[in-house]
Amino acid sequence: MNTAASVPLLHLTDVGVHFGALHAVDGVSLEIRAGERVAILGPNGAGKTTLFNAITGMTPATTGRVFLSGTDITRATPNRRAGLGLARTFQITNLFFGLTVEENLLLAARGLSRRKFSPWRNGAAAIDERGLIDTALSKCRLDARRGLAVRNLSYGEQRQLELAMSLTSSPRLLLLDEPAAGLSPAERIVMAEVIRGLPSDLALVLIEHDIELALSLVDRVICVHQGRVLVEGKPDEIRGNAQVQAVYLGRPRDA
Repeated sequence: MNTAASVPLLHLTDVGVHFGALHAVDGVSLEIRAGERVAILGPNGAGKTTLFNAITGMTPATTGRVFLSGTDITRATPNRRAGLGLARTFQITNLFFGLTVEENLLLAARGLSRRKFSPWRNGAAAIDERGLIDTALSKCRLDARRGLAVRNLSYGEQRQLELAMSLTSSPRLLLLDEPAAGLSPAERIVMAEVIRGLPSDLALVLIEHDIELALSLVDRVICVHQGRVLVEGKPDEIRGNAQVQAVYLGRPRDA
């Protein structure tokens, strides 16, 4: 038996995040395996982004444990978690608009290296950084934009760049917080194709309000409500689940 393969990439046990009497996340337990694609769905206020913050260390878990490949990271810093292979994107783009696409990627690539405290010394990318940058540009369809200032990108391209920046750390687990938020229908198609084209061994967990888009991208869905896991299942099971329809998708037509 391969013991390493039997250990979940991400394992949460009874994780809670409390703000006084408000339990934004309330006893969540879940597992994510290497290469798995999972969507976390729920209405506004369900605790989805707070759960992401607890996983990445931006908001400490009040209760429970967070494990990455069997290592307890419950009290680890966000930087430590990133060094162990965890990356994320955010609902709102967080880019350097006066720099070029390539310069943004260079800063991201140096974020976990010893060069991070002198990012512009020896301004050209090192060989290892060059490989990471070229791969990220290709995966996110930004090769032709590498020398363009970020402020001149379309909003869809800015979202693709944020995703590309997360790939420069060579993550094993990538959390995508509403990757299609604010995108036009055409831009959503491109973003979906980019996500589908990411390496098959990279585990993805995404939050997305476009439910049909989310269901088309994942193998498994976790629905949350009031900070708790309501139901889990495959996309087709979630589409036909009356409880999910009532809470998230509206009442069934025959109700």
